[in-house]
Amino acid sequence: MKAWAASVEEVFREASARWTLLAYFALSSLFILLFALAVNLDIVNGALAGARLFGRAVDLGGEKIDMDRLVLGFETGFSGFLYMLGTFLALFATAHLVPRLQEKGTVDLYLSRPIGRTKLLLSRYSGGLLLAAANLLYLMGSIWAIVLWKTGVAHPRFLLGGVVILFGTACLLALAFLIGVATSSTAVSLMGTYAVFFFAAILSAHDKIAAAVSSEWSAGLVRALYWIFPKTAELGRATVALVSGGETFRHIGQIDRLAVFGSTGLFGLVALGLAAWLFSRKDF
Repeated sequence: MKAWAASVEEVFREASARWTLLAYFALSSLFILLFALAVNLDIVNGALAGARLFGRAVDLGGEKIDMDRLVLGFETGFSGFLYMLGTFLALFATAHLVPRLQEKGTVDLYLSRPIGRTKLLLSRYSGGLLLAAANLLYLMGSIWAIVLWKTGVAHPRFLLGGVVILFGTACLLALAFLIGVATSSTAVSLMGTYAVFFFAAILSAHDKIAAAVSSEWSAGLVRALYWIFPKTAELGRATVALVSGGETFRHIGQIDRLAVFGSTGLFGLVALGLAAWLFSRKDF
């Protein structure tokens, strides 16, 4: 257990020593600062009477807008952007963990410790996921606090959207680890994971694509690929639906939610399992 905890701790130390941790949180801080400075609201009796975004006045047509409705709409729209931003920043900051581990000298040092290869890899994965979770909490928590400060209104389910984002990040990080074990390349890990992210998003329209192809086997292949790959577009929509309100999220349907989260979670588990198996059999 101590060896596991030490390995997780070293993920943070390594990220700090290589400036990854500083750059990770600096980018998030810059975004938070820009957000705080860009949004200026004139609130009268709990309603929005005027607004300025990035220094430009927003025409409200002379009407006052209910703050609760405004904040809910803003948090809903912004959660989709944070899904992309949080996922991409997390992968960019953690994709190096396996290639760095497999460098000559580094891997020899780690393998000399009283911890098995599978546990070593899983501890690195846990450390990377904790790093991503910490930054996501910092990013979304800060924006939630700024909205509360400026409007006096905020919805806790905006923070719950971060749980869905972290789930998607965990599954994609497992893929990055698998590619990292196979190639020992940070660049390939990033490019491969990002490619799967966008390819899987395209497959969300698998019904239309299957209807457009010329043969039945091609349509079957498209449907099969849809169920194999993670549901990146659907997770983004689920994040937005969860933040927008319980009714909207429930309209996704129990079966659809099970299919989206279940198949994506299975993809992540298989990818992580294959990464651990391949790492345990590698000759260093």
